[in-house]
Amino acid sequence: MTAISEQTLDSTAHPRVTDFELSRRLAEVAARLRRQHSDPDRVLATITEAAVANIPSAEFASITTVLQGKFVHSAALVGEVAGHCDKIQEQLGEGPCLESAIEQTTIRIDDMDSDSRWPQFTVAASALGVKSMICFQLYVEGFNFGALNLHSTRTNAFSAEAESIGSLFAAHAAIAFSTAREEQQIRAALTSRDLIGQAKGMLMERYNLNSQAAFALLAKLSQDTNVKLADLAAQLVADAAESSD
Repeated sequence: MTAISEQTLDSTAHPRVTDFELSRRLAEVAARLRRQHSDPDRVLATITEAAVANIPSAEFASITTVLQGKFVHSAALVGEVAGHCDKIQEQLGEGPCLESAIEQTTIRIDDMDSDSRWPQFTVAASALGVKSMICFQLYVEGFNFGALNLHSTRTNAFSAEAESIGSLFAAHAAIAFSTAREEQQIRAALTSRDLIGQAKGMLMERYNLNSQAAFALLAKLSQDTNVKLADLAAQLVADAAESSD
């Protein structure tokens, strides 16, 4: 992992954003997120890209997910440096992104070399060239958490204005991501129901069973093989399709 070139320091500076300009940008981001509403992965990618483009002093970004309270994953990235920072926290089991996600709070590091809250992380992040960070909690689903993390190669990069804009941005992002996840879950449920219906129909025809008996047989096969009902149904339908070819 190589430290960031000093050439990036001035190229990513953002001028002060007026209230009108901020409203316009948020509207544009919201429109982009709506267009991606059926694809959670694309929503996350759009969030990170728009965060770097619109939040003052943001140079790199990641969305970190913490699964079951301990498994860290970079769900979306802008810049490899952001991914390295996530990886360091996964290895250490601590850091600002994890704490922001789990504790549901905004965390800002103004100077990586003088912050003492996560000494191992800050030393490693500083060696990468990251000197400031700000992390926003995005969502909580049971024991699964998410955070939007922004990085800068300058100390004291994220002002109160950047934090305020970032908070608004994270709120929009959280709603968009939640909507995309819900749509994906609904589509998956409908697909599973359709596959189970097809598999049940095949068993009814093959073994001359009624609907209730066919479902009971499918459920018993699922239990005996320790395979989820929807996965078993999909396999039966796929096998039948292959046999008919």
